[in-house]
Amino acid sequence: MQTDTHVIQTHLPQVTDPRNPGMALDLDWVRAAQANTSAIERRAATLPGRRSVKKDYQAAWLCRAISCIDLTTLAGDDTAGRVQRLCAKARQPVRADILDALGMQGLTVGAVCVYHDMIAPAVDALAGSGIPVAAVSTGFPAGLSPFNLRVAEIEQSVQAGADEIDIVISRRHVLTGNWQALYDEMKTFRAACGDAHVKAILATGELGSLRNVARASLVCMMAGADFIKTSTGKESVNATLPVSLVMIRAIRDYYDRTGIRVGYKPAGGISKAKDALVYLSLIKEELGNRWLHPDLFRFGASSLLGDIERQLEHHVTGAYSAAYRHPVG
Repeated sequence: MQTDTHVIQTHLPQVTDPRNPGMALDLDWVRAAQANTSAIERRAATLPGRRSVKKDYQAAWLCRAISCIDLTTLAGDDTAGRVQRLCAKARQPVRADILDALGMQGLTVGAVCVYHDMIAPAVDALAGSGIPVAAVSTGFPAGLSPFNLRVAEIEQSVQAGADEIDIVISRRHVLTGNWQALYDEMKTFRAACGDAHVKAILATGELGSLRNVARASLVCMMAGADFIKTSTGKESVNATLPVSLVMIRAIRDYYDRTGIRVGYKPAGGISKAKDALVYLSLIKEELGNRWLHPDLFRFGASSLLGDIERQLEHHVTGAYSAAYRHPVG
């Protein structure tokens, strides 16, 4: 991975692209999408061995990764207190002494992601920080509740103050090749979000093939998704490099044809700093520097931040600390 330091500085001019307005469903384009599984797996297998950033460059890339984290709690025993602690960590993701040693100020995570009932405490805890609140919706994680209730859930989450909505698609539409139904569903969800940005969770571990992943990615973008996201984090298989490569190339194809940039969010199973570096290198090589910003790239993670902070402390002090010195919530 090349290390252009101007790409990874924390303080960069605010850049915003127009939202993805979507387009008419192009079934010829969708059906033409293919995935050479063996070639994709070979390409993905080379990525971890090519990670070469070290020392100050690595620390800078890890700070960039922090700025792209959707710090997440999606547990059945979530409480307002837990969410408030998580939001405090979102505001101050790394100990102040470590940031001072790195010369980094103003570093925060990309967003905080919670269930609908936890939106209000998250909004209160993040007031004035500029950190958006994301809410999972549409019968997360299975997406099998009645359709009208899924739409109503989006609307209520937006009314409660969510800036971003992570929706789950109906996997059966992909598995049966009913692309029109998937398009109509996604378009309805996008409309219900209003001004809130929408991330379409494909649950790629349940779609059966990389070809289905490619086609579902295209359909969701055609229907107006602002981000496409790998997983709920609740499937047996979540974010993987082969799946990421397929989705990222679908994003690149969509951009080449429409001029619209769509974001990407790998979620589930990314818990180590070294894995974050691999994903960032993949984004840089396949999509370019513009996607290395939180408006176009996010990690869906809960434990990743703790390991990154631990690696940054090692960079500053030369010694590894115990994990409990870097609590997340």
